[in-house]
Amino acid sequence: MFKPVSLFIGLRYIRTRKKSQIISFVSVVSTLGITIGVLALIVVTSVINGSTSTMRDETLKAVPHASVFSSQSLDAWEPVRQALAAQPRVIGAAPYVEGESWLRYDGAAEFVQLRGVDSRFESEVLQVESPGFTSLLETLGNTENGIILGIRLANRLGIYLDDEVTLMSLNSLINRELDDVMRFKVIGVADFGFYGNDNTVMIDLAAARGLFGDRAAAQDVRLRLRVDDVFNAGPIASRAIEGMEDQSLSQGLSSTSWSETQASLFDALRLEKAMTGFMLLMIVVIGAVNIVSTLVMVVADKSADIAILRTMGASRATIMSIFVTQGTTVGVFGTALGALSGVLLAQNLTAVTAWIETVLNATFSPEDVYMISYLRAELRPEDVMLTCVSALIVSFLATLYPAYRATRIQPAEVLRYE
Repeated sequence: MFKPVSLFIGLRYIRTRKKSQIISFVSVVSTLGITIGVLALIVVTSVINGSTSTMRDETLKAVPHASVFSSQSLDAWEPVRQALAAQPRVIGAAPYVEGESWLRYDGAAEFVQLRGVDSRFESEVLQVESPGFTSLLETLGNTENGIILGIRLANRLGIYLDDEVTLMSLNSLINRELDDVMRFKVIGVADFGFYGNDNTVMIDLAAARGLFGDRAAAQDVRLRLRVDDVFNAGPIASRAIEGMEDQSLSQGLSSTSWSETQASLFDALRLEKAMTGFMLLMIVVIGAVNIVSTLVMVVADKSADIAILRTMGASRATIMSIFVTQGTTVGVFGTALGALSGVLLAQNLTAVTAWIETVLNATFSPEDVYMISYLRAELRPEDVMLTCVSALIVSFLATLYPAYRATRIQPAEVLRYE
């Protein structure tokens, strides 16, 4: 089989020889450095992906995929809801009102985020399907002045089923209109996600508008949309408004998506992933520095061989290709080994973590501190590809200087005393 001279000699130089054990050791160290760097990059980015997905899912339990609102008033929201729900890629639409309120129970008080919903349609837009939550919504629709509390809020205040709480809108509290108080009966608790369980309460839409009175907040009825692709929620909502057959209904309508309302959180997570990836890439760079050291020693050790090849007619490009091949092969082997190990570890990270916690009898991520009780890894092919390509590029660049030095060897000076 035909094999280029540069490839044949470069691969030959990789083999261990007794008189060059130190070179082989440095070569092994550089390979391990690249392997560990690639493995760490794949595993850590997978963990960040998993954490981001978990946070997104938990956020969307309380935050709509997209919200449609009017610059004027959505008092007549029913035909608008029907028109939006009929649009392609819109799974469901439901009205809601949100505002801040003051909740009191047995001498304790909390500021809460109040959400008024229509129980007939709210189940259409639930992010996480829950039969228990659906049943609570039905009870809410059949109970006069019923209220559903977030889990941690109810636990913190010591509120139980059938207890009564009082609510007052924040505007009434500020204006000292203490008569604008309504009593509500607790019909249950629900999971509103990481960011909603501490301060979210849900009541009927009509009761919410009655609580807010005639103020602007009472007129701020919005339509919550659930779409089939949360990553394109904004464009889908915009097209749904544009696609409404009755253009008079779409007059003054605008939309906003969860990626806009929660932009600060997820921009911070993306920045964290980029910075973490950059720092871990330094491990690969350290491995590449060892490639430089290895090739510099090889060039010094093989100077006589290089001189003989030059006298036999080998060009400078051929000499350079020999050492680029040798260094790049180390990078390819380290990258392949790191990628394989990283993928296997990322796919089994939860089980590995649980096993280590069992052996050490310790918990790495207690739920009361980190909000999640286990590490979840989400392996993405594009991240693995980017990591491998970056490692190969760094390895290739590390070979250029030693290979260039090999081309500067003068055969006459090296062979003078041979």
